[in-house]
Amino acid sequence: MAEAARARGGRGGGAVSAAVRIRAETSPRDPDAARFVLERPVADGAVAFDDAAAAAEAPLPAALFALDGVRRVAFDGPAITVAKAAEADWAALKPAVAAAIRAALPAHDAAPPLRPAQDLDADARMFEAVRKALDGSANPAIAKHGGRVDVVAVENGDVKLRMSGGCQGCAASSATLRDGVERILRAAVPGIGRIVDVTDHAAGENPFFRREGASPLGSAATRDGDGWTVDAGRLAERFGVEPEALRAEMRAGRVASVEERGEGADSGFTRLTVRWGKRLWRAVVGPDGAAREEVGEAADPALAGRVRAYLEAADPARLPVSYGALAEALGVRPPHAIGQVARALETTMREDAAAGRPFVAALVVGRARGGLPAPGFFALAADLGRGPEGDEDARACHARLFAEAMAARTAPAGA
Repeated sequence: MAEAARARGGRGGGAVSAAVRIRAETSPRDPDAARFVLERPVADGAVAFDDAAAAAEAPLPAALFALDGVRRVAFDGPAITVAKAAEADWAALKPAVAAAIRAALPAHDAAPPLRPAQDLDADARMFEAVRKALDGSANPAIAKHGGRVDVVAVENGDVKLRMSGGCQGCAASSATLRDGVERILRAAVPGIGRIVDVTDHAAGENPFFRREGASPLGSAATRDGDGWTVDAGRLAERFGVEPEALRAEMRAGRVASVEERGEGADSGFTRLTVRWGKRLWRAVVGPDGAAREEVGEAADPALAGRVRAYLEAADPARLPVSYGALAEALGVRPPHAIGQVARALETTMREDAAAGRPFVAALVVGRARGGLPAPGFFALAADLGRGPEGDEDARACHARLFAEAMAARTAPAGA
């Protein structure tokens, strides 16, 4: 048995305007249960409410529990499953449920998204699992070469590792991480996101970059007159591909490189950047010949612009917005959707610092972090000269930056 009702919906879109079709399906195995399927998600995952008390602060499930005969409500993406009392009649209840959904959607869209209960200990458990895998499988072999790898932090499933001893600065450390440690960890600990090397290799016993000599980057880059030439083989190793494959991409014009020379306070520094798709290699060479090499994913300039436009136009009543909700609103798809948004937000922070504007990124927070931005926000804010002031803790610092960003949204143009 199926029927349809019309509702108005559109999470994250301000006033509810787009027609949403609701399809009602009775379960052949449980006559007291029915599913109401919308054309868009109403929950970020599977969320169940066993009684009205549990749903008191959630507009949509609360509206459903207000109906006589509703005993349990469960959400999973676009589907809402309603369990009724045995004496209730679906002939009367189905239209009432559809009407309640229609009436509650605007308040539901304005409320924090329905999500499975945040497991705040998930990162802690992953941290311990990674530590055991390193100590049990990876470090015994690495110790034979005088090195060690430790887990520093786990944030939203992303694992940060630090190398020490002979591994810190070893020219083969990227291969050790990619071909050895990462393989061990992903096999032993399901659900790991990114694996990030946070080692200060320039300070190690065997640093990548010598602090003396004509070519501080060794074979990675050599001086070419007034400029630099970057070795394709070294880049291929950093990007995790075969050298010939990268050379083919270079010949096709899909690899871009930029050399930037510092001015003013940065005079004497040179920054070399190579971009290939979303991959990025960068080295900053100082006036004393010391250098630091970075490998990562390049921020998408277009996404940074879309992030800024969305935040500047967002309904103030819906701010701050979560990383996940922002990714969903902008249509950023997995994998690492939140990571893509975070990199775009960092781009806006650098742009705002250069322009002397408040951080629009302060309008975005992590729901699992008690309403605070991710640690990277505070680290970059400090690097840009806008970190905590005086005795401010993270919450006070964010409150100040958030207030500045909100005030900038209402200030007249040019003020």
